[in-house]
Amino acid sequence: MSGWFETVAHAQRLARKRLPRSVYGALLAGSEKGVSYGDNTAAFAELGFAPHVAGLPEKRDQTTTVMGERISLPVIISPTGVQAVHPGGEVAVARAAAARGTAMGLSSFASKPLEEVVAANPRTFFQMYWTGGRDAMRRRVDRAREAGVKGLIVTLDWSFSHGRDWGSPRVPERLTVREMARFAPEALARPRWLAGYLRSRTLPDLTTPNMAEPGQAAPTFFGAYGEWMQTPPPSWEDVRWLREQWDGPFMLKGVCRVDDALRAVDAGVTAISVSNHGGNNLDSTPAPIRVLPSIADAVGDRVDVLLDGGVRRGGDVVKALALGARAVMVGRASLWGLAANGQAGVENVLDILRGGIDAALLGLGRSSVRELTRDDVVIPPGFTRALGV
Repeated sequence: MSGWFETVAHAQRLARKRLPRSVYGALLAGSEKGVSYGDNTAAFAELGFAPHVAGLPEKRDQTTTVMGERISLPVIISPTGVQAVHPGGEVAVARAAAARGTAMGLSSFASKPLEEVVAANPRTFFQMYWTGGRDAMRRRVDRAREAGVKGLIVTLDWSFSHGRDWGSPRVPERLTVREMARFAPEALARPRWLAGYLRSRTLPDLTTPNMAEPGQAAPTFFGAYGEWMQTPPPSWEDVRWLREQWDGPFMLKGVCRVDDALRAVDAGVTAISVSNHGGNNLDSTPAPIRVLPSIADAVGDRVDVLLDGGVRRGGDVVKALALGARAVMVGRASLWGLAANGQAGVENVLDILRGGIDAALLGLGRSSVRELTRDDVVIPPGFTRALGV
């Protein structure tokens, strides 16, 4: 099978071989020492399973509902910015998610317009950062509504941490002639990646079309990022105001504390993503799987609780569901699949996760993802973190 891989780790290795060094470095990301980045995946390995050996279900059901959308497995695509690791970008990811019966989260900092992504997958949730003030936010909400997105995701977990101990990749503002000459040795060292762009007759797009004001050209990634940095952080009243601008499903992404989860519910959200921004935010923030149980206990009966961060296999998904999540969101895993083999690579990742979920359900004696409980996992002493209680 051309381009097929058997695990997400395999997809990551293929992505590393295929992508120019600086592009792969941008995809890996993380912040400061990488404590949170490492803990996001390591924490899952600390959890065990409590399997059965007989009376196991012949059939297992993975379907669930997230933000009003019925999906075929408890995994949706997390919004991640500028997916120019492949010419298809976010449109290819959206098509893969649609082909596997699940939803797509689209970043405001995406490289493809939201209208194209919604056309590829009608079950698209549009992600927004608080940037530019209320008038700008209202215009983006209006555009999302006109495009037909199914819900909004508002991401607030970002403290603009700078610097990585292993060094940050060079990402240009624009692909000028000088920058292309500087980048040429890296690109030539990855001929398959370069050939993909040559065949598509395009260059990696470093603009953010979903941040464009009406009638204006799309800003560059760093232009949009700069505006975000200069916008005063939102208050809870701002969150409540933004919720009032949208009459559909509304997720607040980046919650790690119980008190913040309770405030989010009071502000009217319908879903919460327990996340530390993939380890890209304030380093030393615990892995989302560690704080998930306390948040699920506090608000899981009132809103959809999702987990985003560190998911690399179907067993991780099952562990998150057993600890209170309705579903998980995957970012890097889908991007590695995209880099490795385009749309088919993302479908491959989703198939890997689906297979791992099914195997775990069988071993645990559960016929549905909705039957999972904490009795299905082994939680070591001191594993969980209850913040803001």
